[in-house]
Amino acid sequence: MKSILSLFIACLAAACALREPVPAALPGLSGEAVNFIIASDLGRNGYHQQKPVARIMGAVAANVDVEMIAAAGDVHHFGGVASASDPLWMTNYELIYDHPELMIDWLAICGNHEYRGNTRAVLDYARVSRRWNAPARYYTRVLAADDGGACRLLFIDTTPMMDKYRRDTLDYPDACRQDLDAQLRWIDSVLVHSTEKWKIVIGHHPVYAETKKDSEERADMQARLAPILEKNAVDAYFCGHIHNFQHIRPPASRVHYVVNSSGSLSRPVKATGGTLFCHPDPGFTICSVDDQSFRFFFINHEGKNIYHYTIRK
Repeated sequence: MKSILSLFIACLAAACALREPVPAALPGLSGEAVNFIIASDLGRNGYHQQKPVARIMGAVAANVDVEMIAAAGDVHHFGGVASASDPLWMTNYELIYDHPELMIDWLAICGNHEYRGNTRAVLDYARVSRRWNAPARYYTRVLAADDGGACRLLFIDTTPMMDKYRRDTLDYPDACRQDLDAQLRWIDSVLVHSTEKWKIVIGHHPVYAETKKDSEERADMQARLAPILEKNAVDAYFCGHIHNFQHIRPPASRVHYVVNSSGSLSRPVKATGGTLFCHPDPGFTICSVDDQSFRFFFINHEGKNIYHYTIRK
């Protein structure tokens, strides 16, 4: 009986430890900063590392005052969703990210996997879920820190920016229907007229990254989006898609190009031109903004802060 009781207590302790992971230490965070999480490439129906990463996200949000979560595409693998009532909303999202501290605003954009399904359903789900926000395919928000620092966030729709998706009308039927030039003009206009100290753009696909994925993707992004980011002195461009962590500053570039890792299945990575850091762990990114600095932290599936960087101006 004693051995059974001991085993029960040990299992209970292990379950509690699994349920309440210890969050990573985040050096340099100011009490006046505004903080948000970037998560991407999430939807594996709880498999691979999705559940551990979700638990860590909840633990961090419980210990850091998180304003919102930027869902940077591919919440649903592999064929997107069919509608706002698709069961995948429960198995990929609601039942996984169920920590009370994650019941905050999620600001979402489409990734390439959403484009394999019904992209309109990604917007329509905002009528179903209190926390899901997707007012348009691309849009902007401003975050204000207690010390007066302000950050302009642009959430953009990158799949239509690449010719490979626009050509594939069978698998990505909505990509060619989007007005690419109108979106690029909008991005430029918002950035030109922005008066906020910090300018951050969030999309799904990388502009610069080390990956085995089709190089045509990055060539299109470098030709179409990068000139706008550079011209308007954007501080950082955050994305997902590659399923690993990368921080790249190309030679002579004004922009920090940051790849957020997958919230589930991750992939190997190695350094490339301009790489400041790269790592294959799954996880998410925490951003912290005040008037003096913009900080970001890479948090892996074990809750470890494996890299952090500060932009000052």
